[in-house]
Amino acid sequence: MSALLKNLVRTKFSCHKVVTTQIRFLNLLEYQSKSLLESNGVAIQKFRVIENVEEAKCLTKDFKVDEYVIKAQVHAGGRGLGHFDNGFKSGVHITKDANEVVNIVGKMVGHRLITKQTSKEGILVTKVMVAESVNIMRETYICILLDRGYNGPVIIASSVGGTDIENIAEKAPHLIKTVPVDIFTGVTDDMAESIADFLQFKGTLKVKAADEIKKMWKLFLQVEALQMEINPFVETDRGEVISVDAKLQFDDNAMFRQKEISNMEDFSESDPREVEAAKAKLNYIAMSGNIGCLVNGAGLAMATMDIIKLHGGEPANFLDVGGGVQEEQVFSAFKILVSDTNVKAILVNVFGGIVNCATIANGIVNASNNLKLSVPLIVRLEGTNVHEARRILSESGLNIQSASDLEDAALKAVSCLK
Repeated sequence: MSALLKNLVRTKFSCHKVVTTQIRFLNLLEYQSKSLLESNGVAIQKFRVIENVEEAKCLTKDFKVDEYVIKAQVHAGGRGLGHFDNGFKSGVHITKDANEVVNIVGKMVGHRLITKQTSKEGILVTKVMVAESVNIMRETYICILLDRGYNGPVIIASSVGGTDIENIAEKAPHLIKTVPVDIFTGVTDDMAESIADFLQFKGTLKVKAADEIKKMWKLFLQVEALQMEINPFVETDRGEVISVDAKLQFDDNAMFRQKEISNMEDFSESDPREVEAAKAKLNYIAMSGNIGCLVNGAGLAMATMDIIKLHGGEPANFLDVGGGVQEEQVFSAFKILVSDTNVKAILVNVFGGIVNCATIANGIVNASNNLKLSVPLIVRLEGTNVHEARRILSESGLNIQSASDLEDAALKAVSCLK
């Protein structure tokens, strides 16, 4: 179920192993998403965000509620079922004791949370959200997202929400409702009421739920979101309908219009090389191999990784420089590649259609000289202005292994490491 994914992930099998690459989206932490909901009239609990034990001590004096919910703020689902590297269980806790809030925060901040959606090392927790607990009578799930299958936005709803939503989607699909939304008509009163009815809200709660759904849709459009996931979307013992947990994702192509949201992005969990690549408008994903790849085009990049693996090598990254690449971007790409200490060879594979091969060649020469490249460099260039590109490389005086085709390039890259 795509709404449950942290990122849009494309997976393909290569030599009987799985290679996974991600398309980068701007993600907000839960407290940031809830701030956006609150500022647009969507009902949430009161909350505060703290970064250390001293702030927790001050908070419990000023933020007095009957019961507290303490949540580690990381970009990963399944926090409630996770555990910390110090042995502390769960990234979500509930307590009525203000002193216990301080104790729990101390066991979360500065430690790594491990969940089913993180690596085995987990994610370092630097922020904790402390919210007012609500007495939940029933949990549901709702998500608005752009879906290519429907050529537009859809609302996905389930009358059963919570941490086990993935299993619900797999084992009880009849509990999932998908509603396409006409981008021009939007979410009508009838549509919102129908969804609220499917979620089994009754009476005045149904009216409140429908109103919340319409507010969510309005916010979804306003901030140009790709996904807005509310899990759980609950009814309380006080007759309230509240969004208890929220995750929003945004297409970074829209961020030039959404400066306020763009400035909220937290890079603390991101690979620094991926951050630098994004700044240079390069598509880069770090992997675990030792052959760095610089390729133009996502499909060709995937094929390059495949053929490296076919010949017994391991790609160190996915790097697509795109069709409009400039010389300075080639330099940035090389800088990112050599910053990875695992990279023992670099393979450049460019098929110039839009790309000018001479631009790539000039970038290679500039990068090799300025970065004092010390690892083997294998280059395969074909297409637009390739003869000029080959002249530039041959006259550079650099130790570059030219390849006649992709397979030759992969064989040379793998063999130079044996």
